[in-house]
Amino acid sequence: MKIGVCYYPEHWPESRWQQDAQHMKSMGLSMVRIGEFAWSKLEPESGNYQFDWLERSIDTLQNAGLDVILGTPTATPPAWLIRQHPEMLAVDEHGRVRDFGSRRHYCFSSEPYRKECKRIVEKLAERFGNHPAVVAWQTDNEFGCHSTTISYSNAALTAFQTWCSRHYNGIEALNHAWGNVFWSMEYSSFDQIGLPVGTVTESNPAHRLAYWKFSSEQVKTFNRLQVDILRTHSPNRDIVHNFMGNFVEFDHFDVADDLDVASWDNYPLGFLTRDGTNEADQETWLRTGHPDSSSFHHDLYRACGKGRMWLMEQQPGPVNWAPYNPAPLPGMVRLWGWEAIAHGAELVSYFRYRQAPSAQEQMHSALCLPNGEEDDAAREVKILAKEIQQLINTPHESSSADLAIVFDYTGDQAARIQQPDGQHYDPLVFIQTIYSVVRQLGMQVDFISSAAAASGKQLDQYKLVMLANNTLSDQALAAKLASIDALIVMFPRTGSKTNECAIPEPLPPGAFQSILDIKVTRVESLPANIAMQTNKQNTIINWRERVESSIVANETFDDGWGFHYQNNRVHYFNGCPNRDTLLTLLTQQLANAELDPINLGRGLRLTQRGDLVWAFNYGPGDAELSNHILERFGFQPSNGFLIGQEKLHIGDVAAWKSS
Repeated sequence: MKIGVCYYPEHWPESRWQQDAQHMKSMGLSMVRIGEFAWSKLEPESGNYQFDWLERSIDTLQNAGLDVILGTPTATPPAWLIRQHPEMLAVDEHGRVRDFGSRRHYCFSSEPYRKECKRIVEKLAERFGNHPAVVAWQTDNEFGCHSTTISYSNAALTAFQTWCSRHYNGIEALNHAWGNVFWSMEYSSFDQIGLPVGTVTESNPAHRLAYWKFSSEQVKTFNRLQVDILRTHSPNRDIVHNFMGNFVEFDHFDVADDLDVASWDNYPLGFLTRDGTNEADQETWLRTGHPDSSSFHHDLYRACGKGRMWLMEQQPGPVNWAPYNPAPLPGMVRLWGWEAIAHGAELVSYFRYRQAPSAQEQMHSALCLPNGEEDDAAREVKILAKEIQQLINTPHESSSADLAIVFDYTGDQAARIQQPDGQHYDPLVFIQTIYSVVRQLGMQVDFISSAAAASGKQLDQYKLVMLANNTLSDQALAAKLASIDALIVMFPRTGSKTNECAIPEPLPPGAFQSILDIKVTRVESLPANIAMQTNKQNTIINWRERVESSIVANETFDDGWGFHYQNNRVHYFNGCPNRDTLLTLLTQQLANAELDPINLGRGLRLTQRGDLVWAFNYGPGDAELSNHILERFGFQPSNGFLIGQEKLHIGDVAAWKSS
């Protein structure tokens, strides 16, 4: 349970560094991330390495008792490098070069740029790899930010053609897999394959999914290039990358396989307009963030990191990049920090120490104002640091979850590629809503990748397993689900596509028919203003499927379509329930799985790890920890509260040891 901050010594006079470092230490901070955007200062000209200032800044932080996370600077290649290799720049879907002047101005497929990255990372690792203050490395910064995962450059085209030649046993195999006989899209050689962009109408969905897989793999190999260097020259240090929220443009499980820790950057108020929250909820959670947005990502990235998760950037106040940027309510900065720790974060690091007075992020708040004075967040972080000291000797155990959600990044992408004009069906928003409902019902949640679920024993420990974005028909996963005792809940579109984004021959849900005798024969997407009700008054929105089965549906619509098919412990919901219906349906399923659901209401959330329990109140009003809630989560009156009390104002936190 450590607190850190992001610091940019290159932005401030060197005479200020010692004062800043001492102030960080006095606030209770112990780790500092530096260097991730400093390439132009580290190498102002090709081969002219200026590392001494960085070493002095690291020494200054060390002398104040602070550890350092050193970032590789590859997210911001300098101007001189762009002029040497203009071909390294990414190209957008309209054929426009994404030029120098901000950040992330590179294409993952550029071999000249990869060589330059290898060189600068190797030089940094040789110089600082064994520095006693450097306890961890961060590779690059926010892979894919600003829609930079996918590039349509010539370098990407050449690399994709090579990728295709490796993944398919000859061009005829590719033609068959992609269904290229349709519209005479067949190729006679791999070098004829273009990019799935700029076509007259929709490009081939198999082509698009293949290009997404390729682009995701390019992120992985780019990251691994740096990881291999760092492991060679800086052994026994943690290697991390800071992923983002509400972001599925590449497979994070795949990239995180090469890391020691999955970290991520949390901006609850900035995300509010980007996580599918409706206008009414945006107003309700304007200054707190959605009650389940942060925890969703904490749990997801803990899974990506195989149990290890850091928070590399935590929002301290108003940001600068959302459509509107309100200030958090008093107490929320402290609450967000405790919530991250409750979900397994080993580090909570704030962005940033001191607000930049110039350039693109000058309107982005920090712990301190541009003149160095403390801002509101600094005072809350100091309170958090003192409270952590009270719990520092409390065992930090693993998750207490009995419920798992299988998460598949490729399945998410496959669902986006073709969903006949289902503009209001977003697979990430849907799975976030499911997560939010079970959290409202008092559940602890683990995520698990579809690959891990299919190949290992991870699913054996759970009482309930849910599939919500597993669009691909997966025989291995279906077989694993058949072998466990858990109650299984599948949602629409499960198993509806092959790995090549085609309809499986046995019809959806494909391989999952082996555990439930159903066959989807028709689907429809619904406008935002249309909702359909079953004979049990359950409401379906966005997406609905017609099912043929020997099983009698639990409910029906007026037009005769069935809803909710069940065979003993396996359930399939063949439509997207709205939130109220999800609350009803999942309350029943949790009870069936003997998980004792308890409705906490709109903004009260409880998190348990081992024998520690935290309560967080997001509002919109005061919350009371009733005797029923306290008993359900093992509160012992004789032990009392470690933090807080029964009554929680908005932004308050309580914690106790369960029996």
